[in-house]
Amino acid sequence: MIVVTDRPEYQTFYDGFDATTLTGALHGDLTTGVNACVECCDRHVGQNRVALKWKSESDQSGNYTFEDLQIQSARVANLLVAHDVRPGDRVAGLLPRVPELVALILGVLRAGAVYQPLFTAFGPKAIEHRLATSKARVVVTDVANRSKLDDLAHQLIVMCIGGHDGDVDFTAETAAQPESFMPVMRKGDDAFLLMSTSGTTGPPKGLKVPLRGLAGISNYMQFGLDLQPDDVFWNIADPGWAYGLYYAVIGPLLMGHQTTLYDGPFTVESTAAVVQELGVTNFAGAPTAYRKIIAEGPEAAKPLADSLRVASSAGEPLNPEVMRWFKQHIGCDLLDQYGQTECGMVLANHHGLRHDVRPGSAGFPMPGFRLEVVDEQGSPVPQDTQGILAVHRSESPLFFFDGYLGAEGQGWTGDYYLTGDTVEKNEDGTISFVGRSDDVITSSGYRIGPFDVESCLLEHDAVAESATVGIPDEERGEIVKAFVVLNSGRQGDEPLAAELKQHVRDRLGKHAFPRLIAFVESLPKTPSGKIQRFILRNQ
Repeated sequence: MIVVTDRPEYQTFYDGFDATTLTGALHGDLTTGVNACVECCDRHVGQNRVALKWKSESDQSGNYTFEDLQIQSARVANLLVAHDVRPGDRVAGLLPRVPELVALILGVLRAGAVYQPLFTAFGPKAIEHRLATSKARVVVTDVANRSKLDDLAHQLIVMCIGGHDGDVDFTAETAAQPESFMPVMRKGDDAFLLMSTSGTTGPPKGLKVPLRGLAGISNYMQFGLDLQPDDVFWNIADPGWAYGLYYAVIGPLLMGHQTTLYDGPFTVESTAAVVQELGVTNFAGAPTAYRKIIAEGPEAAKPLADSLRVASSAGEPLNPEVMRWFKQHIGCDLLDQYGQTECGMVLANHHGLRHDVRPGSAGFPMPGFRLEVVDEQGSPVPQDTQGILAVHRSESPLFFFDGYLGAEGQGWTGDYYLTGDTVEKNEDGTISFVGRSDDVITSSGYRIGPFDVESCLLEHDAVAESATVGIPDEERGEIVKAFVVLNSGRQGDEPLAAELKQHVRDRLGKHAFPRLIAFVESLPKTPSGKIQRFILRNQ
């Protein structure tokens, strides 16, 4: 038994958990040989099950079985090996959410190579930095993104869907390859993904995801998302980022389950249409998407209410007001869950495990992880005291992060990996997110979490989104400044600013209310939708 809380009524859903249960469910053996493409594709062949449902903004669509993906991945693997890609080599994908992306990922893994995702919204500089970090031998792209590689094409092999002068024609040459390829077996500590951190707190850093990390991915799909055999699953996160790659591609396929890709920008209208057409029952995305759904109102979201069984949120803290709205108007639980590129999802309000949900908290540790709230020296802090969320490495059998590229085995505080996120442990054993350590505001000796202020502002019917930062102040050290995006039809003026200040003051206290409010059209965000507060601090 892995003990995660002193409250026995919440401990029961961890009883009997053993990490070997998940690793033992793999077709291969992490010690003697395993291949991620076999785990995500080959072992599910033979039942003619749909693996991928795909739709495009231009209304193209297609269904692909595990048999289809086995053939396509074999052709990709043969093409890569023909261009001298060897086990352990890195292959990057700069592609939108198209079927070729899934075939590429699986083909790289079949060949025993390491897949590196590149988000299509990246500019040339961001791409160059990530490719320099990974030392990728090959990058596969399409015509729309090809120009971003112009200054790099001489350094590596470029393959382009549809062909491009001087490049390998990925479409034609893949089609000409044999339909079979013997998967290359690797060991549990060998990498199968090469990721980069989001860069919200500094330059992106590279890290390897070893094959033993498959167990943690499966863990979240089962317990966090409660993915059931009869679900129609759609995680709208882009596979150019960790949450999309881990849990929109690798995770569902690992479980022999269908996944969904929509190649188009997020809109409430298109999302509702896809949910309605495909009958999506299990839905996952970022808080930004849910806030946009709320802004459009219950009528626009009706197809979601008619279809969804469960919904999950990750990437940033989920405001309690969003959860309440979703339950009231959609009729299903929308639960907040927490993870990082470095370690996957480690903290969650679990759909697949029965427990009470504390609004505003990120829930309980995932089975297979022991989490603590510690100070900067790695000493646990008392309950209801702000500290840093930490993973106890030796007592977390599903923890896979070995350190950043070039600094493997370094950066630990004692036996803890410190996430850099400020949290509090509540009396019921749940853990509540306060903010990134750099984002916590200290005013007149009080430590104020931006999440609390933003959640309070979101309760006001005029507010669509908000972000809060600390502004230097001679008297108080810092004061709270809020940047507020208003709902349609509302006017940002002094009376509304005064009303919002008083609302927060009444709800949180006079120490936490925003003394400055700026009404803005939008908030600066990373390509994955996370608010960039460091930009707001300079405004």
